[in-house]
Amino acid sequence: MKSENKFITLSSGKIFIKTWTPGKLSKDSTPVFLLHDSLGCVDTWKELPAKIASENQCSVIAYDRLGFGKSSRQEKLPSVHFISDEFEMFQKILKELKIKSYLLFGHSVGGSMALIIASRDSNCLGVITESAQAFVEPLTREGIQKAKLDFTNQERFEKLKKYHGEKSEWVLKSWTEIWLSEDFANWSLQREIKKINCPVLCIHGDHDEYGSLAFPEIITSLVTPFDGSPEKKIISNCGHIPHKEYERLVLDYIHGFLKKQKLS
Repeated sequence: MKSENKFITLSSGKIFIKTWTPGKLSKDSTPVFLLHDSLGCVDTWKELPAKIASENQCSVIAYDRLGFGKSSRQEKLPSVHFISDEFEMFQKILKELKIKSYLLFGHSVGGSMALIIASRDSNCLGVITESAQAFVEPLTREGIQKAKLDFTNQERFEKLKKYHGEKSEWVLKSWTEIWLSEDFANWSLQREIKKINCPVLCIHGDHDEYGSLAFPEIITSLVTPFDGSPEKKIISNCGHIPHKEYERLVLDYIHGFLKKQKLS
C-alpha cells in the first residue's frame, strides 16, 4: 500500500490531501473521497482509508477542510451555509487533482456534504453516508450541547489538540456555535436530496447520539431510486461512529456497495 501526502494551494489557503493506493490498481477503478466530520481530519480516519483501498483495489483520497488538521487556519467561523459551500471547495480540489468521476464516503456532516455534492455533480458515481444529518432535530442539538460541556474538560480538549493544534478552539466553535445557532435551526437537506441521481448507501447506528433514525429514513426515502439503491443499513447498539465501533461490518458494507455498483 502506497500513501502520498501533499498540499494544494488555493486562494483561500492550503489544503492537505492524503492518497492511499494499493499495489495493484485497475485503470478503470473509481477513486473514493472521504469527507470528515465536524471535529475530524485526515488523521482521525486512522487505518480505515488504507483498508478501503486494499479491500476494493481502488485509490482513496482524504483531505482536511480549511481550518482543520494540517490545512490552513481560518480566522472567521464558517457561515451557516458551510455545508453547501463545501461543494465549491471540492470542485477546486477535483480540478487540482485532475479527477473527473469519483465516489464519496462521508461521516456525519461529511455525509451531508457528500449528499450536497452528489446532488450537483453528475460525475459523482455513488455516495455512502455514515451518520449523516439531514436536518436539525432536538437530539442533534442536545448531543452537541452535551459535547460542548464535555470539552470544558481539559483532558478531552487536549485530545482535540492532538489533531488540530492551535486551531482546536476554532474547530470546536465551528461545530458547536454554528449548529446551536438560531440561524441554523431550520437547515435541511431535503430539497437537495431529491436531486441526487446516483447510487446511495446510508449507514446509521440506532444509538447515534447526534441523530435519530429519522435521518437515514429521510435520506433514503427522498433519493431517486437508482439501480437497486438507495440502501439503508441500520447497525444495532451503535453510536455516532460506526466505522470505529463496527469497523469490519462497515468495511463489508462499503465493499458490497462498490462491488454491486461495479465502481471498483
